[in-house]
Amino acid sequence: MSREHIHFIDFEFLGHPGVIGTGVVETARGVWLVDPGPTTGLLGLRKGLAALGLRAGDVRGILLTHIHLDHAGASGTLVRERPELPVYVHEAGAPHMIDPSRLLQSAGRLYGSDLTRLWGEVAPVPAGNVKVLKGGEQLDLDGRIVRVAYTPGHAAHHVSYFDTQSGSAFVGDTGGVRLAPSPYTVPPTPPPDIELRTWSDSLSSIRGWNPKCLYLTHFGRVDDPAPHLARVEQQLNVFGELVRSLLDEPGTDAERQQRFVDRVVAALRQEMADEEARRYQLAVSLEHCWLGLSRYWRKKASVSRA
Repeated sequence: MSREHIHFIDFEFLGHPGVIGTGVVETARGVWLVDPGPTTGLLGLRKGLAALGLRAGDVRGILLTHIHLDHAGASGTLVRERPELPVYVHEAGAPHMIDPSRLLQSAGRLYGSDLTRLWGEVAPVPAGNVKVLKGGEQLDLDGRIVRVAYTPGHAAHHVSYFDTQSGSAFVGDTGGVRLAPSPYTVPPTPPPDIELRTWSDSLSSIRGWNPKCLYLTHFGRVDDPAPHLARVEQQLNVFGELVRSLLDEPGTDAERQQRFVDRVVAALRQEMADEEARRYQLAVSLEHCWLGLSRYWRKKASVSRA
């Protein structure tokens, strides 16, 4: 039986399986990691590689969909261990991989004292290791051709990757959060870059590849790409309209945020058991979803008044 060349490693984030994982593209010379995750997941990543009969020394390079810490935080640590590793990242995210100080300041405002517990060390990536992407490139990964698309909406520096040989698309957070066995999909909408129309355009770009399957960082392989992407778009609209309506309600912003969280949690519990609903809340912060979407609508309102 021939060996599969696309893998997905669950590094059991903080002891929780099925929440964050890493895509693995295997070539004749080794493997390429798509979103290696945070440093707190490195032990699980190494265990996952070992289960595939691979070692850390087999890693040939890193492909980042974007620089958020749950996707990219371990990159600098991996490069420190293997100084020859290239790290591919969109041009807008590249400076923050080289000098993560502003990235950490921004993340600190969201996570506060939990920052280190959740994500661990965020080491810089030397400038010489950073390979800048704009979108539209075709990468030759040791003979495997991988296409790159610029897919913003969740983040202004988000890209997605398409392995042409297998038909697999690695779509980061543009493809939403879906935790098997549930098909329920949550769009992660943290600040500061949420842009709903742009996100919709990015979903169209992914559809244009006609992928056989998707790989989501949160979480794993999706074998029904078209219905799944439709659910992402639908839920983006649901979340967006819910936040817009709540902004018109009386009360403090904290009270409106809590109403948003309560309504989304109630929707989750209609679809699944409480334990599964809590797993979704571990994968995506609903409080951060409110912050990103409320910022989006207020920014639009400010532009309209100008």
